[in-house]
Amino acid sequence: MAWPKAGDSAHDLTLPDQDGKPVTLSALWAQGPVVLYFYPKDETAGCTAEACSFRDSFEVFRDAGAQVVGVSRDSVASHKNFAAHHRLPFTLLADVDGVGHRAWGVQKRLGLLTDRVTFVIDKKGTVRHTFASHLRMGAHIDASLAVVKQLKLEA
Repeated sequence: MAWPKAGDSAHDLTLPDQDGKPVTLSALWAQGPVVLYFYPKDETAGCTAEACSFRDSFEVFRDAGAQVVGVSRDSVASHKNFAAHHRLPFTLLADVDGVGHRAWGVQKRLGLLTDRVTFVIDKKGTVRHTFASHLRMGAHIDASLAVVKQLKLEA
């Protein structure tokens, strides 16, 4: 299954956050844009760099009306520790069974490396941007922020 691309309808899903509370994507995007990023694993070098980059830009995303949501296959407990350790102010969703990964076309490549992909979803539930890169973590933030700022101008 391929990732949704710009113009596609976003896939709704409900997963537990780092506190074990169920979070439904459509409820989030009804409030404004959502930056949904899938990452391989808590506390790994690349994933920590990416999460901390989103953390460091969090206020800019918030001021533009967007919410940041990270998703991996790690457990609620792992996410809770990861968020606390790195002072992450945004939601992390635990997709232990991979339901969300499958719905969004996020998979393991060569049997071991999970896709690192970011989607920007608008208030109507339409994917406005898709970006994937395993090595350019900061580019996920830059690309998403440009789209979120454009959505704010369009509002």
